[in-house]
Amino acid sequence: MKLVRTIWRIFWKTTMWFFIVSIGLTIIYRFVPVPITPLMVIRLVEQTFDPEKKVRLYKDWVPISEISRNAPQAVFAAEDQKFMTHKGFDFEAMEKAWENNKKGKRIKGASTITQQTVKNVFLWPGRSYLRKGLEAYFTVLVELLWSKERIMEVYLNVIEMGDGIYGIEAASQAYYKKPAAKLNRNQAAMIAAVLPNPIRWTPARPTGYIRGRQAWIMRQMNNLEPLGLGV
Repeated sequence: MKLVRTIWRIFWKTTMWFFIVSIGLTIIYRFVPVPITPLMVIRLVEQTFDPEKKVRLYKDWVPISEISRNAPQAVFAAEDQKFMTHKGFDFEAMEKAWENNKKGKRIKGASTITQQTVKNVFLWPGRSYLRKGLEAYFTVLVELLWSKERIMEVYLNVIEMGDGIYGIEAASQAYYKKPAAKLNRNQAAMIAAVLPNPIRWTPARPTGYIRGRQAWIMRQMNNLEPLGLGV
């Protein structure tokens, strides 16, 4: 019985501290720029031990008010067109993904911008049930404690947009030699087009597929209502 009580006490304290730290960190990041993410650290380690790669980490946090309105509109069109109305989860897309997975197919778009933000800010890459559970927990937490504007602001500042390039400001400077505030529709759509795999694809050398995706994103940008988040 003593062993059971000890295990229970450890479990209870660990759980309590997890909630305290996770909620506290989420509240802090509601106001404070995210300094670094687990993915950034992982990429730095990979680069360090890969003799063919240079160690590089380009990021520059900018408030959403200093980002061209074309950037949030482009990722909204490309990644999550229900962003303004859902509570962190696109259940219709998740159901389609589940059905296609059972058929041996894959579908894009099941992960919302909120979920992608959570994955980058709080978690590590992976597909384990533990990580999926934590993703769901932090997604609910972020939707409760952050505004949609803050979610988009953090997303645009931490998402991987190239090899060692994180955030829209770093991407804009790297690919177009201009601040994110001056991105035009074509450029914003091109950056959004490579987001599904920014290591494989790059705006600097767009393939035919990426150009086609850019054109599709621009059409969606025209058809969707302007977000108007902080700009």
